[in-house]
Amino acid sequence: MNCKRPLILISNDDGYTANGIKTLASFLSDFAEVLVCAPDGPRSGYSCAFSANTPLHLEHQNNIPNCEVWSCSGTPVDCVKITFEQILTDGRRPDLILGGINHGDNSSVNTHYSGTMGIAREGCLKYIPSIAFSSCDYNPDANLEPLRHYVVKIVKQVLKEGLPKGVCLNVNFPARDNFKGIKVRRMGYGSWLKETLRCEHPRGFDYYWMLGKYRNDEPSATDTDQWALKEGYVTITPTRIDITDYDMLDKMKAWEE
Repeated sequence: MNCKRPLILISNDDGYTANGIKTLASFLSDFAEVLVCAPDGPRSGYSCAFSANTPLHLEHQNNIPNCEVWSCSGTPVDCVKITFEQILTDGRRPDLILGGINHGDNSSVNTHYSGTMGIAREGCLKYIPSIAFSSCDYNPDANLEPLRHYVVKIVKQVLKEGLPKGVCLNVNFPARDNFKGIKVRRMGYGSWLKETLRCEHPRGFDYYWMLGKYRNDEPSATDTDQWALKEGYVTITPTRIDITDYDMLDKMKAWEE
């Protein structure tokens, strides 16, 4: 591997053959060494899950030009973990870890379910600057070329300046071909409603699909990621690994004996 260029590890939760991960790799391969390790199929909604009770399979692939590509039978987080000990056997560590580009919105509370964000969190836990990229366009064949300028800009800025310990970035793009610019916004509050659908099987038993309809619980707030996306902006939400509520921590000191 060429050590003169930054090493960027990319994974996703849509699978190594997805349009999003191939497009993301193509944005970066002219100035960085790109290593891909991604699931062998869709793993949406896996968040930070890893395979504690299932053996994993790792296979070398050749489907993305100018990149070293591996597929893994596990979760997005498995892909990050296995890369460090089974692929980067020379002990080299990535300069940056990326998740995406995800086919679907990972703003608001979706960040807690997202396998794309799980990748960024795992990278952050390993003290490596990490970013999750998602498009609100759910079409798996969507044209993601309009994202290039912003992806490269954000990646190069993080490579240059780094990120604070325990902080990763959640970046979302609205489903459109042009963007008004970048807005750095907090995570908005929202709820998922009607999350299950009951169906009747021809053999006489019921089965269920996990679905859901998203509701913005802060429709009038203008400082949220949801507002900025609706207005046509690329959103960046800095996300902490430390989930301690320090205000409540101070209040609860009185509980101590």
